This record gives sequence, C-alpha cells and structure tokens, in this order.
Amino acid sequence: MKTIGLLGGMSWESTVSYYQAINRGVNAALGGLHSARVMLASVDFGPIEAAQHRGDWDATAQMLTEAGRSVEAGGADFLLICTNTMHKVAPQIEAALSIPLLHIADATGEVLQADGVRRVGLLGTRFTMAQDFYTGRLRERFGLDVRVPEAEAQDVVHRIIYDELCHGVVSDASRARYLEIIAGLHAQGAEAVILGCTEIALLVQPAHTSVPLYDTTALHAAAAVKYALS
Repeated sequence: MKTIGLLGGMSWESTVSYYQAINRGVNAALGGLHSARVMLASVDFGPIEAAQHRGDWDATAQMLTEAGRSVEAGGADFLLICTNTMHKVAPQIEAALSIPLLHIADATGEVLQADGVRRVGLLGTRFTMAQDFYTGRLRERFGLDVRVPEAEAQDVVHRIIYDELCHGVVSDASRARYLEIIAGLHAQGAEAVILGCTEIALLVQPAHTSVPLYDTTALHAAAAVKYALS
C-alpha cells in the first residue's frame, strides 16, 4: 500500500471528511482492521485565507509548497491538496516536489466523463467559479461544458462557504439557497452539478435534490484509495 500525502486544514472541517473517506475506502477494499497509510500536514488556514482574498497567490503557493515538502519528507508516495481552490497553485507545488500530485479536477472529470455527462454546473468559492484554473482544466482535459451561477449567486455561495461551512455551521436557510442555485443551473441545461468546494457536501447531499451531484471530496478520496492500492 502506498502512503497517501494530504495537505489539509483548508478548512479542517473538510479534511475530516477526507480522512474518514480514505480510511473507509481502504478498509472496504482490504477488510479486517486495515486502514490507510497517511501522512498529513494540516496548515493554519488563517494566513492562507487572508492571502487568497488579497490576491497574493504567490504567498499561498509558498506556504503550501513548504507543507508539501514536509509531507514528501515524511514518506508520502503521492500528494492530495484537500481543497479545490488551492489547486490554483497546484502547478507550483507539483514543480517543487518529486512525488506525483493527484489533481482534484482530474478525479472529478474522469467520473463525469465515464458517466456521460457533458454539461455540468459548478459551485465553489468565487475563485474556483470565476477563474479558469479549474473550469479550464475540465474543459480542456475532459471536454466538459462548465456552467457557473451568475455573479450575485456566486457571492452567496462564496459567503456561505467562508462564513459558515468553514466554521462548521450548517444552516437550513443556506441549504435552501444552495438548492435554489442548483435548480437554476439545472434549468440552464446543466445535467449535473459539481460540489466544487470540499465543504459543500457538509451542507448539500444527493437526498436534498433530484439533480445529480458530484462531491469532489468523495471523488478525490476515492481516487486516492485506488492509487494507493494500485
């Protein structure tokens, strides 16, 4: 079994989901008391979030590269960045390490492609929805037509992530607002919706809507289990 490297803490709420999903996946495959071999660096999200919102992506890349090096030095065979947004600086992190990086958009795109989905909605932070580092990869590598909410709805999705979900706050009112936005994307032709922030699945699950949902946390964790056991 390969050792899975995790860059977590962004936020730690969703890193818990990664750890659970990965260990449950390994145990389901191997049985008994088997669990995953994991090397985790959980960063302080405060300085990273501040750098995100002032647009200092070089600073975030430096902080995460240092954490990634510690994971590699600890014996990890490959790396996951446990957040969608910080894949904006995945190329810088990957270039600084000698171990492979398992990209969250690739893990998601492969499943969407296999399921025959062509037009997909995307929810995430404003950075993930509005910038090209994520949507562009899905278009170029997997041929997906990615649709995002209009600007006002993007603000709502972004605010709920940072002000509520990253603090572990799960609100019925916020869930209702997300479901409205998901329904709007579906009405615009999206066959399914990507939950493109690792915290969103804490708020919205498939039981809440008839629109197919693709939880990037679960898909990324499943890809890690498959790779670790390959």
